[in-house]
Amino acid sequence: MELRNCYCCLWFLFLTQIINVSFSDQDGFLSLLCGGTEGYLDSSNISWISDNAYINVGNITTVDYLEGSSSTHVPVRFFPDSLVRKCYRLPLSNSSSSVLVRTKFVYKNYDGLNKPPAFSVSLGRAITTTVTLTNTDPWIEEFIWPVDKETLSLCLHSIHGGGFPVISSIELRPLPQGSYNNGLTDFPSKLLRKSYRINSGYIDGSLRYPLDQYDRIWDPDKDFSPFHVSAGFNLQSTTFHWSNVTERPPMVVLQTARVLAKWAALTYSLPLDTLGDYHVILYFAGILPVSPAFSIMINGELVESNYTVNRGEVNGLFFTMRGIQCLNLTLKTISYYPLINALEVYQIVDIPPETSSTTVSALQVIRQSTGLDLGWEDDPCSPRSWEHIRCEGNLVTSLELSDMKMRSISPTFGDLLDLKNLDLHNASLAGEIQYLGSLQRLEKLNLSFNQLTSFGSEFEDLINLRVLDLQNNNLQGSVPDSLGELKNLRLLNLENNKLQGPLPQSLNREGLEVRSSGNLCLSFSTATCNDFSSTIETPQVTVFPPKHKSHKHIETILIIAGGVALAFALISVSLFLLTRRKDSKGTFRSSSTETDMRYWNAAKVYSYKEIKAATNNFKQVIGRGSFGSVFLGKLPDGKQVAVKVRFDKTQLGADSFMNEVSLLSQIRHQNLVSLEGFCQESKQQILVYEYLPGGSLADNLYGANSKRITLSWVRRLKIAVDAAKGLDYLHNGSNPRIIHRDIKSSNILLDSDMNGKVCDFGLSKQMTQADATHVTTVVKGTAGYLDPEYYSTRQLTEKSDVYSFGVVLLELICGREPLTHTGSPDSYNLVLWAKPYLQAGAIEIVVDESIKGTFDAESMRRAALIASMSVERDALRRPNIAQVLAELKEAYSLQLSYLASGGLIN
Repeated sequence: MELRNCYCCLWFLFLTQIINVSFSDQDGFLSLLCGGTEGYLDSSNISWISDNAYINVGNITTVDYLEGSSSTHVPVRFFPDSLVRKCYRLPLSNSSSSVLVRTKFVYKNYDGLNKPPAFSVSLGRAITTTVTLTNTDPWIEEFIWPVDKETLSLCLHSIHGGGFPVISSIELRPLPQGSYNNGLTDFPSKLLRKSYRINSGYIDGSLRYPLDQYDRIWDPDKDFSPFHVSAGFNLQSTTFHWSNVTERPPMVVLQTARVLAKWAALTYSLPLDTLGDYHVILYFAGILPVSPAFSIMINGELVESNYTVNRGEVNGLFFTMRGIQCLNLTLKTISYYPLINALEVYQIVDIPPETSSTTVSALQVIRQSTGLDLGWEDDPCSPRSWEHIRCEGNLVTSLELSDMKMRSISPTFGDLLDLKNLDLHNASLAGEIQYLGSLQRLEKLNLSFNQLTSFGSEFEDLINLRVLDLQNNNLQGSVPDSLGELKNLRLLNLENNKLQGPLPQSLNREGLEVRSSGNLCLSFSTATCNDFSSTIETPQVTVFPPKHKSHKHIETILIIAGGVALAFALISVSLFLLTRRKDSKGTFRSSSTETDMRYWNAAKVYSYKEIKAATNNFKQVIGRGSFGSVFLGKLPDGKQVAVKVRFDKTQLGADSFMNEVSLLSQIRHQNLVSLEGFCQESKQQILVYEYLPGGSLADNLYGANSKRITLSWVRRLKIAVDAAKGLDYLHNGSNPRIIHRDIKSSNILLDSDMNGKVCDFGLSKQMTQADATHVTTVVKGTAGYLDPEYYSTRQLTEKSDVYSFGVVLLELICGREPLTHTGSPDSYNLVLWAKPYLQAGAIEIVVDESIKGTFDAESMRRAALIASMSVERDALRRPNIAQVLAELKEAYSLQLSYLASGGLIN
């Protein structure tokens, strides 16, 4: 009788709660009828809609089947074209930290073939389960997904021979803030797949919305062995004190419990689908007039001793069990009655790490350049690799885009830093092989069957290259020596090009196969090829025995040869004496200098007369600095150059100047202004650099002919990334390492395409010891950019360059110079003014007015954060330039994605 009265009280409580919550807010609920054409309102007052707005592929049909005692008519969507994954894009609300995802898969022989399908299901980057409808139909899955983005991809993946994937419904339900995180600190990136959710002590069917406002389905407490009789209890007060339970199970669930007599043990034996890691949540509510105490064991292991349930309190215990395939839960009595109100068991599913956003953005740009729909969506590597791509973990290591019309090698390929294999054969590529120098992990490069004409200058950086296939192109000229420096190269295919001349002897080594047939004249022989009109294949020739020459003819040849040799010797002596005489007047260098330059592989040596002619007698000044002036020059071949002439007061000694020239000659990087040549004569020390028509970054931001309207945020980020790449090369790519010492916006130049290059290494300092941490030196640099720690200690480090570069980043963000005397005194110094706002996240106060409303907030936040870190007064707290570069690339990729998704382009 007492038990019956308890159940009556319970049903009264149920009805009360139904009345209270039947009209509750369903914000965030999404209920999709997969394959349905019209929506409806179900018996729980939940609104269902068609899935047409969330997927645009697949066929639809309906099925009828018995569910319980009644017939159910449901729509289904199936996917005959199952070669690639089929995905739903589901919107998520950021008002919740996690969301419940429930899916239902129904076959019921809708096609009359009696062949139930099997397929995989993924959420985001994780493969969550394999659905097999042979023995279980319908099949229902329930997951708890941690909200980290605005959308969630739910995808169906075909299995070979498994038939067509099929789905009937999808439900999304936001969960309480902070729920389902307790006890999972060792699993930072995970989702939970439901195994059990049991309403302990209640056996009269499942409970869900509106009794559970989050629409979790609580299954009845039955069919578990051994089973014990349990009763529902009606607590006089429905007010509980919640201790540590953010999951908020509904009151009707907490007011029933499985309770056993004193000295007995309460046990649940729960089989699990698969061997794995599991998350177990036990709920305890003090619904008894006493406070029972008991010990808890899981699979024979004591996990909680002398646990007490206090009257009127709700508590939870959270356990993670690794590598189990069954769950035996036992509560052993210590005092009074052991009880449990509810329990949840979830399989822990790892979410693979995300592929770098830089890589993703680069691949999307490449996809756009192909003009094809490659089906590239979401993450390139997880849950399955994209078409034409192979991955190792979250790293894209192989890209195969053969037979696509790409026209030229995009600079974006240089951002795929983890590539080991790049196949672009028959991709309509023309021009120079370029932008691949950063792919230092590349092992196989296939550029065959294109119209490429030039090797470019970056092969020497591909230090891990093993196979290089360049056959059937239009490559011309000679084979560069840099290919011989690739020590890991095992196959070099140069067949059927327009190459000529001897192959570098460094390629003639054991273990390297060189294929060179089908060129004009290409071999390891040093003999001169005089006849380039031969056929592509080497012709078969007949060798005739030579005719006997008369002794008189041989004597004539020897006399002529001797005369030529004597004349050549006399001319050489005359030129040597003339050179020595001219050198004493300061007109020519000694011949030894020219010999040294040959070994430097350096820029061209110009005479002062050539420099005067090139600059039209130093007519047009394009820059000035402490070193002297820079003049615009034009070489005889029409190429424009920037000619830097030192002032007398900054003249270096001859040896020092030549050492600087030697250093500059070794620096070759696409983001560093290259040295074209030099002149040292007539008491002049002149450096000739490539000319960049875009001017300096400072000119574009503040100059009289300012182009700042063209400097959108994405362009500013691109310039920052370019400059950081150049600086990273100086710090980490050159030997010896180089500290620039004068990084500033006027030392970042722009070419005609607004690509950034760092210039002016005149104040640079070499780190001659590989393990050196600093150089003690006289302070040099520019006010506003100068590292305060360097200024006070005189110890120059690479972090000094990072500080200066951080100031440049602030200029790009704020659009103002490092030092100014306008405004209030506290705004004179850019670093002191902007840094507090950036650290507080108040970016909108300091950001340049001309770019407001045009940038992605996260992109700006990341750039602002790395800028403020770079200008820390303590050098130890600053990042290194490689870290700065990585963050800027992320910010750049985010902005590119923002623009690609419809952001305003400035």
